[in-house]
Amino acid sequence: MMKYISTTLLIIISIFSNAQNFAKHVNPFIGTGGHGHTFPGATVPHGMVQLSPDTRIDGSWDGCSGYHYSDNVIYGFSHTHLNGTGVSDFGDIMLMPTMGEPSFDNKVYSSKFSHENEKASAGFYSVKLDDDDIDVRLTTSTRVGFHEYTFNKAGNANIILDLNHRDELLEGEVRIIDNKTVEILRRSKSWAQNQYVYARIEFSKPMPESTGYEESIPQIGTMHTGYKGFNIKVAFSNKVKKGEKILVKVSLSPTSFEGAKLNSTEIKHWDFEKVKADAENLWNKELSKIEVKDKDQDKMAIFYTALYHTMIQPNIAQDLDGKYRGMDNKIHRAEGFNYYSVFSLWDTFRAAHPLYTLIDKKRTADYINTFLKMYEQGGRLPVWELASNETDCMIGYHSVSVIADAMAKGITGFDYEKAFEASKSSAMLDVLGLKAYKENGFISIDDDHESVSKTLEYAYDDWCIAQMAQILNKNSDYEYFMKRSQNWKNLFNYKTGFIQPKKNGGWEKPFDPREVNNNYTEGNAWQYTFFVPQDISGMIETFGGNAKFEQKLDEMFNSESKTTGREQVDVTGLIGQYAHGNEPSHHMAYLYNYIGKPNKTKKKVHYILENFYKNSPDGLIGNEDCGQMSAWYVLSSMGIYQVTPGLDKWESVEPYFKNGKINFGEGKLENIAESIAKVNNFDKNFGGLKIYPVIIPVPTIEAESKSFKNNLKIDLFSESPHDEIYFLESIKGFDYSTKKRTFVKYKEAFFINETSTIQAYVKNKNGQSNTISGTFYKKPNNYSINIHSKYNSQYTAGGDEGLIDGIYGDENWKKGEWQGYQSQDFEAVIDLKKEKEISEISANFLQDSRSWILMPSKVEFYASRNDKEYFLIETINNEVDAKNYDISIKKIVAKLLPTTTRFIKVKAYNFGKLPDWHQGVGGDAFIFIDEIEVR
Repeated sequence: MMKYISTTLLIIISIFSNAQNFAKHVNPFIGTGGHGHTFPGATVPHGMVQLSPDTRIDGSWDGCSGYHYSDNVIYGFSHTHLNGTGVSDFGDIMLMPTMGEPSFDNKVYSSKFSHENEKASAGFYSVKLDDDDIDVRLTTSTRVGFHEYTFNKAGNANIILDLNHRDELLEGEVRIIDNKTVEILRRSKSWAQNQYVYARIEFSKPMPESTGYEESIPQIGTMHTGYKGFNIKVAFSNKVKKGEKILVKVSLSPTSFEGAKLNSTEIKHWDFEKVKADAENLWNKELSKIEVKDKDQDKMAIFYTALYHTMIQPNIAQDLDGKYRGMDNKIHRAEGFNYYSVFSLWDTFRAAHPLYTLIDKKRTADYINTFLKMYEQGGRLPVWELASNETDCMIGYHSVSVIADAMAKGITGFDYEKAFEASKSSAMLDVLGLKAYKENGFISIDDDHESVSKTLEYAYDDWCIAQMAQILNKNSDYEYFMKRSQNWKNLFNYKTGFIQPKKNGGWEKPFDPREVNNNYTEGNAWQYTFFVPQDISGMIETFGGNAKFEQKLDEMFNSESKTTGREQVDVTGLIGQYAHGNEPSHHMAYLYNYIGKPNKTKKKVHYILENFYKNSPDGLIGNEDCGQMSAWYVLSSMGIYQVTPGLDKWESVEPYFKNGKINFGEGKLENIAESIAKVNNFDKNFGGLKIYPVIIPVPTIEAESKSFKNNLKIDLFSESPHDEIYFLESIKGFDYSTKKRTFVKYKEAFFINETSTIQAYVKNKNGQSNTISGTFYKKPNNYSINIHSKYNSQYTAGGDEGLIDGIYGDENWKKGEWQGYQSQDFEAVIDLKKEKEISEISANFLQDSRSWILMPSKVEFYASRNDKEYFLIETINNEVDAKNYDISIKKIVAKLLPTTTRFIKVKAYNFGKLPDWHQGVGGDAFIFIDEIEVR
């Protein structure tokens, strides 16, 4: 029996006073260890300021938030932090109190600390800095960070301001207004390529500038003295008595010095306890939206910390007067809504945003209004927006999921027509694989990396747009996007029962459903085959019905908990091949409900609740991801989950908290368990997910390889014996301008003997499929190659002869046309088969420093007539800077006087260990090589 809760059935049944102290249950240290990537510092709900200690400054994987519980050194306290992301950024406006002679060396001004002297609660953080015996307490308002430093020794006290802390400083400015006031601009580059933070620092006692970093450029003007440049560090100093306190207020603004000054008025006094109490009250107000009770205090801590984590981001990103920095880098004013930033949409559309539709309707409308301004000012809806920068991290255009879900639930406060316009426009662009997706009905390996995941997630997003169109009575748009939402079928392999990548018209081989590779986003075929939330009934039917679908789900959960292929740090929390530590798996336990097996849903969900969430620093099984990991816990523990955002239906499971109550916006709470019991007394059809019109999956073009020497056999296949396949062959270089060409019916396999493109489609009584194509290359020579090194199984370029097949890789190396060699030099010998006169040898190399792929330090070219005695033709040293993060391709060429030889040796020397400046410091670099040519 399928069971749902409709939002319309959530009736107010009890009145609740939010005077209770829910904040006392919050443990901000949850997720600061392991791979949770959270931070323990002070913030208020969705605040601009996240004031927290930084123990990591290297951009490492487990240092994404700036803090890791395993560390024992604090470098300082900065005002912006990310909540559980997988990429490092933020850490803006870092202050560090010290004693004695000020130093700008972070190894000197940093301090050891002990967790025994560290405390954190909602809106508050404190620690003792052991080196100088300084007690630090931190709290915040929405836009202002409040510091209290207690100097337990008399002497010279310093507050170090380091604008070069963590990410790259593009532009810095420090204005010394007076001996108690400083204004700052910090423009930086990391994940967000152009982030602006303005700040105003106010000291409770005079703290005159004592010294500035010698590479800073002093700025002297009529109004202030200060510094401006690319490497700025300033010390502010004064004498203190033993036990003396210095208070510091730091207001932030994304727009201007004036904005920071305006925002500083949020705190007009110097009463630390009042700010701390105000922050706690803000948290109690937000946390009171859901009430759970349990005698187990660990469970209470896990629940309310999870709810807390869902309320850290997105962050308010406008000044008190509504001004904000838009995606066009211009200053605008928000009217009638609040502007937010930090949208981890690939993660949060699944559970966090559906949770917000229940407890935070006003912010949901604000988020969507923010999306629409980002569309107006940036040209498309956000994918992964950070500080008014589009990072294009992750995939899909999941803003449309948030919009469709709000519209389906009747949430108002934004322009439905404008929202549809933005959604449709974003879906019709030619970026990120969309051009191939629109033209072919799927994305292949040849078109873009992560092709399977992009096809699946675009198909779901298209269904969301169709739901908007239906609400707005746009029938043609509804049918168009509903048809696109069926594109997942073009990658479903009925023979294997998996959604798989296609390459050059056929299935990519070999195929291992456990393999993590560049065809999936942070996952494998097991973790993506079940991502068809928009057509679950169609997915079940495609698997062969309820019994076979159940068998497939069981197989996934019961398989060996081991992946193959690339080591993917995100794939954690494995139950078989289910990975709770990463988002694509989050809905899967609930799929048992759709085949009438709710007990299996309960068993899996409760196992996850009990084992993958703990009241400890390593209490999250994977990245928090801006609230998604915790939102899953919040919803599931209350007994509900929305498998298909955009459809106003909630899946149910036995609640983990028996008497959970939820506030839907009028200060009243509903008992969720009672509502579930009422709804589950009757059955409902899943009619909301009926798909129209049905698409016909494309055929497959099968061949032994993409390149061949003499001729190549071509086979065409369709999924149904009743299908008819039509094909067309185009030979490269042949002039078809005077010849009428038509597709012919396929009868049997055929051979090609020239470089050719094969196009094919399926036709049956229901219509015609999209056209698929594959291009097969006749090799430009009969050379052979003997590779003495071992390439990575993820980066083969099609095998050994991929280096001499005439097929060139492009800058998107993730498509698989490059050979990758890690921790070793590259060496290969090409046999020309007979002695030839040559005058040039070349090899193509690729650099993507962020991905550990670096140009070889040097390349040597040799020649031999007998494969024994080689003479060196030329050594070419690398001239591409390893610090250049742009993806680049360089053809390294050795020119020589006409020389007769048969064997060519190419040797490329690996860059070696990644240096200190690299975020992967200590790791082993790759060499990526593609085509070797001899002329």
